[in-house]
Amino acid sequence: MTDSLKPRKTPVQARSAATVAALHTATIQVLTREGLSRCTTTRVASRAGISVGSLYQYYPNRDVLLVAVLEQHLNEVASAVEAACQKACNQPVADMASVLVTAFLTAKLRDPQESKALYAVAGEQDGARLVAMMHERLVTAVAEMLASATDADFANPGVTATIALGALVGPVRTLLEGLAEPGFEACLAKQLTLLLQGYLQATSRVLTSG
Repeated sequence: MTDSLKPRKTPVQARSAATVAALHTATIQVLTREGLSRCTTTRVASRAGISVGSLYQYYPNRDVLLVAVLEQHLNEVASAVEAACQKACNQPVADMASVLVTAFLTAKLRDPQESKALYAVAGEQDGARLVAMMHERLVTAVAEMLASATDADFANPGVTATIALGALVGPVRTLLEGLAEPGFEACLAKQLTLLLQGYLQATSRVLTSG
C-alpha cells in the first residue's frame, strides 16, 4: 500500500477500535444507500455519529478510508477460506470441494450488501492490488489443500485452484449484482459443489492402492 493510502494511526485502545469499526460500518451503509460517488467523509462521519475531525484522526481522506474498509473485507474472506482449506487437508477431493464452496459462500454472502458495495471500491485507487493479494492467498490455500488429497493427485495444484476459484467467483457476483434468476441462491451451494467435485475429479490423477 502506498504511503498516501495508509491510515494516520492504528487503533490500539478499545475506544479507538470501536470508533474505527463504526466508521467502517457507516462507510458500507453510505456506499450501499448512496453509491460510491456520494460516499464522502462528511456523510460517513454523520452516519457514524462522530465529527469529521474525529474521522480525520484515523483517515486523512476518503480514499484511505475506502481502501481500509475493502482491505478488511478481503482479509476476512481470505482468512475464512484459508482456515477451511487447512481443516480440509488430507481429505478426499469431494469433501474438499464441499468445504471450499461452503467457506467461500459463507464469507461472501454473510453480508451481501457489503460485498456488492465493495465491488466499486475494488476498481478504485489501491483496490486492484488488494484484490490481487487476496486472490494469491486463496490460490495458495486451495492449492495446498488439493496437494494433500487422499484420493487424487494434481499435476499443477495452482492452476487447478485458480480455475476452481474462478468457478465460484462468477456465480456469486451474478447473484450479488441481481442478475440471477429466481431460486438461484437456494440451489447455489449444491450446484457449485457438484461443479467443483466433477472438475476436481476429472482433472486429477486418481490414486490407486497397490
